[in-house]
Amino acid sequence: MLTEYLDELAFLAETAGAIPVIRFTQKLDRPDSKTFIGSGKLNEIIEYIKENDIDLLIFDDELSPSQQRNLEKVVGCKVMDRNTLILDIFAGRARTSHARTQVELAQYQYILPRLTRMWTHLERQKGGIGMRGPGESQIETDRRIIKDKIALLKERLHHIDKQMFTQRKNRGELIRVALVGYTNVGKSTIMNLVSKSEVFAENKLFATLDTTVRKVVLDQIPFLLSDTVGFIRKLPTQLIESFKSTLDEVREADILIHVVDISHPSFEDHIRAVNETLKDIGSLDKPTIMVFNKIDAFTYVEKEESDLTPVTRENLSLEDWKRSWMARHNDPAIFISAVEKQNIDKFRKLLVDQVRGMHMVRYPNYMPGHMQQFIDYDALAEQFNREQNNSEDQE
Repeated sequence: MLTEYLDELAFLAETAGAIPVIRFTQKLDRPDSKTFIGSGKLNEIIEYIKENDIDLLIFDDELSPSQQRNLEKVVGCKVMDRNTLILDIFAGRARTSHARTQVELAQYQYILPRLTRMWTHLERQKGGIGMRGPGESQIETDRRIIKDKIALLKERLHHIDKQMFTQRKNRGELIRVALVGYTNVGKSTIMNLVSKSEVFAENKLFATLDTTVRKVVLDQIPFLLSDTVGFIRKLPTQLIESFKSTLDEVREADILIHVVDISHPSFEDHIRAVNETLKDIGSLDKPTIMVFNKIDAFTYVEKEESDLTPVTRENLSLEDWKRSWMARHNDPAIFISAVEKQNIDKFRKLLVDQVRGMHMVRYPNYMPGHMQQFIDYDALAEQFNREQNNSEDQE
């Protein structure tokens, strides 16, 4: 388990542009209040950093402001924790005004309790006669500047959230399906397959930050499909708060498609992490299709009784998957490979069956081809994406 967590941290670091070179682990009853790790392990790290000219030290757990400051003083290089790393990745991945505002707010909320005197450059963002009180220290000035910035960003986000709410309200009568899942499980690839669009997809964490909505018609049943930001364990609370409007797409969806990377050794932990987030936002009880993706990359390790017999690895067939505990404990469930396009037709059929059942309840008099007379799905989807991608940066 520890190795898998550190593998994920290494992947996060690579996504941010860093090159992981070594891992340190330590088992403690409780973290050290001053440096998080024990003195012996700290000396070991300091020695390695000096000998190998390391310029960044990353912790998989959240550091307190004082722990981070103490560590940077003794190790002689930049120190960051998992939350800071995720925020940095989000900042680099944000493309639209909406996403940039969300990430910037989360960054400032995370920075505020960690202010030190190194933040004197913030004074240049705001100045003038009467802006600094008598005897006010630099740290107090910087803290006030950041609080003002947070208030401004919250106001801007509130305005954007109202626009997003209006868009969702306009789509209120439509069947809405949302793709959810751990980051980098193939949601955007599935989105492209089902909607025949070209949503950005990449083998990196958090390739998608902005919600994308596409009109889909399967067997003459139209609905809207949205691709959302990927979840991750220990997702910073600041990001959950600032990405409220993005998560609202999940809250207000009629059907969820929970995508799982079945080839990942920690896929069960990923399922739990996603379900915990869904529970936090009140969406765990929604109708959900479990989609186990990347079956082409999954290998089953078969161990013989004799130690002399070599261990063999083989891919499971679709019939094997149907008999697996994942199929028995998740209904409905489907096993696919989005990249290799395996079992995609059956996935589409399962999806349209779920949508059709809800569609018939909502539109009992629906006749195929007649829906466009009173609902323009293309216009609504295009309007949503156009408004989201318009630059609203007028600072």
